[in-house]
Amino acid sequence: MPILNRAAELQGEVTEWRRHIHAHPELLYAVENTAAFVAEKLRAFGVDEVVTGIGRTGVVGLIRGKGEGRTIGLRADMDALPLTEITGKPYASQTPGKMHACGHDGHTAMLLGAAKYLAENRNFNGNIAVIFQPAEEGGAGGDAMVKDGMMARFRIAEVYGMHNMPGLPVGHFAIRKGAIMAATDEFTVSIKGLGGHAAMPHKTIDPIAIGAQIVSNLQLIASRSANPLKSVVVSVTKFNAGNAHNVIPNDASFGGTVRTLDPEIRDLAEQRFKQIVTGIATSHGAEVEIEFQRNYPVTFNHADETDHAIAVAEEIAGAGNVIPNIDPMMGGEDFSYMLLARPGAFIFVGNGDSAGLHNPAYDFNDEAIAHGISYWVRLAEHRLNA
Repeated sequence: MPILNRAAELQGEVTEWRRHIHAHPELLYAVENTAAFVAEKLRAFGVDEVVTGIGRTGVVGLIRGKGEGRTIGLRADMDALPLTEITGKPYASQTPGKMHACGHDGHTAMLLGAAKYLAENRNFNGNIAVIFQPAEEGGAGGDAMVKDGMMARFRIAEVYGMHNMPGLPVGHFAIRKGAIMAATDEFTVSIKGLGGHAAMPHKTIDPIAIGAQIVSNLQLIASRSANPLKSVVVSVTKFNAGNAHNVIPNDASFGGTVRTLDPEIRDLAEQRFKQIVTGIATSHGAEVEIEFQRNYPVTFNHADETDHAIAVAEEIAGAGNVIPNIDPMMGGEDFSYMLLARPGAFIFVGNGDSAGLHNPAYDFNDEAIAHGISYWVRLAEHRLNA
């Protein structure tokens, strides 16, 4: 089954919505204008119940079907990134330092298009909750919506998410059962040594040398502590110390991220991280402070719901255009919180040959819109007419 005729008809209108959102990006929870735009559209479509302010600035629309039944949730994210856009497109960001560099404008527009279709046709039993969340980019807006009681309030039984993928052809989909995206933890380490003259290092406790040794040894977590068949990435992304050529400073600090796909490996990585940092610093006579923050959990697709998602994607795209077992990715996604609360699945839709995500040259490919709308509609009908 190809894309829905109505989805193709809606593509031009939905593209206009997408480009409006793209031109007016907002960050984290401060997505009031985007949320208002979404709520206004949902009300205009005749969505039965539109609730704002969930998880601070999230929006949920409830579309009731032709008969009684369960409720499934379909989720999109609304927030942008703190980047300066360089696409030069006519609809480029009008706000310096902010841009939709991850395609959340496209995700929001596609789900709005699906909501319009579903409100028009209601070819399903039960209810559909269209979920528009803030603060995916580091603010855990998905967690905030769950903690605000969204699942119980709307009696959501299953929940599904979708994200565009640069490099995957338009009209293609990709998914896998189990862990599809990583847990994303962050750390900051502060080392207190004893500064002094660079020509007399024996009279100092050099925090730079100690920090360098720690950074090097942290790579042993992946190569010597973790099962080689289990993924773990430890990346130090910043190191700060000193300001003169001839002075060994008193202090140094560094920070970065740990990515894992397995809860046991996540625990192991944190444990070994702290042991390595503390052990090396102590052996050199330095003091150390560790801040280790657990952020988004693993995005874990449930088996049955993934099978349903694959079946629907194959209806829309054809079996040869759906990757059912894509390799997991070490990026993070806060849809993971919704998948902890309810069974569901997260799928990728092709964005074609575009710049990569979080790149100032990125732009969502509007040719993907009809495919995304068709997936959402058929998934909703498939799950509620089973």
